Amino acid sequence: MANQGKNQSSARTSAPAKGSARNSGGAGRPGTPTQSRRPSPAVYRRRRQFVFGALLLVIALVVAGVMAISGALASKSEPQAINTVEPSQVPTQGNAPTAGTASPSAKPTPVCDLNLVTVAAATDKPAYGAEEKPLLTMTITNGGTAPCEVNVGTSQMEYVVMSGSDRIFSSKDCQAGSEDLVKTIQPGKSETANFPWQRNRTLEGCAAIDAKPGTGGAYYTFEARLGNKSSAKAVFQLN
Repeated sequence: MANQGKNQSSARTSAPAKGSARNSGGAGRPGTPTQSRRPSPAVYRRRRQFVFGALLLVIALVVAGVMAISGALASKSEPQAINTVEPSQVPTQGNAPTAGTASPSAKPTPVCDLNLVTVAAATDKPAYGAEEKPLLTMTITNGGTAPCEVNVGTSQMEYVVMSGSDRIFSSKDCQAGSEDLVKTIQPGKSETANFPWQRNRTLEGCAAIDAKPGTGGAYYTFEARLGNKSSAKAVFQLN
């Protein structure tokens, strides 16, 4: 009985050991939490590639947006049309041209200056024989820079011959009629009119006179007149 009692004690004593064995064997059963697994290097690499690609896409979108905005601002700031202006015509501050004011570079249109229209007298020879008749020539010249309209008709012309202070002849003394003749004389150009003098003497109103100019080498002067203009005197000799 003593051995039986010992065996029973041993059996009781070993029972907890079986329970411990069950507890230790239950660690591998389903439902029991296990330690988490780390991602592989390939997964990390794919993640990095995805993040890098997304970053590049964002940068590209930002650059494209900035370029589009810059282009729009530049197109708005450029003028649609350009008027070409000479440097000399560009107005400066406080000196802008006003309406009706000629541009500094524009040349004014030349205007006729009748004061620059001159009259000259000449004879075809310096001396004449007893039977020769002097040809008196009047020359009207435009010395200005613009064309001038000048009345060169017989109403304005007069040929006067003098001997000292003695008035010998005037084409107006016995003039039957007169007319106007307006001609345009260009700058630097001339109009010429000739009058053959018959070596006769006249009085105002064409009064009769028997006296004739002297001979024997006497000197005379010819003066051409056009309106209120008079020439310098041309000297000639009658033999």
